[in-house]
Amino acid sequence: MKKVSALLISCALIFGTVLAGCTKDQSTGAKTTTDTGKETKPKIVLYNNSKEPTSIDPPIGFDQISYDIVNNAFEGLTRLGKTHQPEPAMAKEWKVTPDGKKYTFTLRDGIKWSNGDPVKAADFEYAWKRLLDPKTASDAAFLAYPIEGAEAYNSGKGTADGVKIKAVDDKTLEITLAQPASWLIGMVSSPAFFPVNKAAVDKSAKWAGEAATIVSNGPFTITEWKHDSELKMVKNAQYWDAANVKLDGVTYKMINDSNTAYQLFSTGELHSTETIPADMSDKLFSENKVTVQDAAGTAFYRFNTKMAPFTNANIRKAFVAAVDRQKLVDLVLKQKQKPAEGFVSPGLKDPAGGDFRKVGGTLIKFDAAEAKKLLTKGMQEAGYAALPEVTLTYNTNDVSQRIAQAVQAMFKENLGIDVKLANKEGKVMTAEQKKLQLQLSRSSFLPDFADPINFLDGFQSTNPFSRTGWVNAQYDKLIKDAFSEPDEAKRFKMMHDAEKILMDEAPILPLYFYNTAYLQSDKLEGVVRHAFGFIDFKLANLK
Repeated sequence: MKKVSALLISCALIFGTVLAGCTKDQSTGAKTTTDTGKETKPKIVLYNNSKEPTSIDPPIGFDQISYDIVNNAFEGLTRLGKTHQPEPAMAKEWKVTPDGKKYTFTLRDGIKWSNGDPVKAADFEYAWKRLLDPKTASDAAFLAYPIEGAEAYNSGKGTADGVKIKAVDDKTLEITLAQPASWLIGMVSSPAFFPVNKAAVDKSAKWAGEAATIVSNGPFTITEWKHDSELKMVKNAQYWDAANVKLDGVTYKMINDSNTAYQLFSTGELHSTETIPADMSDKLFSENKVTVQDAAGTAFYRFNTKMAPFTNANIRKAFVAAVDRQKLVDLVLKQKQKPAEGFVSPGLKDPAGGDFRKVGGTLIKFDAAEAKKLLTKGMQEAGYAALPEVTLTYNTNDVSQRIAQAVQAMFKENLGIDVKLANKEGKVMTAEQKKLQLQLSRSSFLPDFADPINFLDGFQSTNPFSRTGWVNAQYDKLIKDAFSEPDEAKRFKMMHDAEKILMDEAPILPLYFYNTAYLQSDKLEGVVRHAFGFIDFKLANLK
């Protein structure tokens, strides 16, 4: 993302013609009456979101499943548009000082919460400081660290008053950064930076747990939530750009089995699903029924570097070298993913116009012979006559299970190690990862903004995202220096150096880079799937 250098960035969005006729509450399944007097069925998209979201609370639901919902129920100062670039949203314009450290956002007139309350600058100040509050314990808090005083407050060394986020008045929000952050305008389009309604939060600590208590400010509002089954949204009449929202609603289905999801798609009970049965993948791809788009992010396993045998770096590196990633994507996943060659996925441009991944090169590769050598060396270093028992834990779904079984077989074939498998519900597994209770476990990273620092920052020793126990002072310094380095060429060099350390020390085992492969009805159009963001139904339509 290019650095914002203009003093004033402003954009006036032109409203479309006012929708004719009247629309009843779509949550009741009522029909719509057009200006011709003809009744039509409500335009409700049926989308498979796989499973129950972790949370609808913006700083808590820090995962794709949750944020694919939050991104449509709430809205930040900016919003990613059709071209995947940030555009004015709750903010109509912003100013940036020449040194790139102070941002002043001006909010739109007439913006409201779904309950009719006005959205104010104070809502953003409250939400962002709540994101940073140690009591919130948000895994996304580190994203706000470029803000002056943010890291100190989040780490318990500072106060909320010391965080330089200030609502000057109802329409003006001032942000002062500790150092320039060229990615900030794009970053604040992330759900982690969405406002929350203070009155709703104060009324109940569980405000985000049920449809009846959720107050939002985005294109849609949540009206019904049958946990572990479906979540319904309808068009938000209070939304500032409601005239350009064509859908009457979106129903998020929670179908975790790819075969079931495909059957429902085939019978018209889903308009779109991103879960494709592996045994039908070749047929569906050959018939051009699957759409593939570039995406961003990395599937990987975390080593617990505080738990034997993964306290030894060479043993960890042996496991990394033992995985044939090309075979994994070709024979197991079968959705045109790319095998991981490092941790940062393709698609991020450096100052010279090159791709960060291509410039960084191949940092990890499959090499069975080298894997055996590394294992032997590591076991000698650790004093193991026999390797301690290893358990690989994955989240409960059929795709994660197939990957785990394939990797288990690779460990057996290439290292001669019998690895046990265990599956856990996603929330339970994440909680145990945070407590460093798992040896080797499945994870994923999906970026919140388009900069390599977003991938690499999470493995600093003080970052709660790491969940590996890994500490490397040189890595920490490179990331810290990259945050404060104004020269983009030097900053990218620091990030390349950091990624090399991360791969050489191997606290993680990258598997593959994400793409987006999905089935979608010909009737559904205008859905935007952001590589460095989340699904957006704002401009979607059902023909």
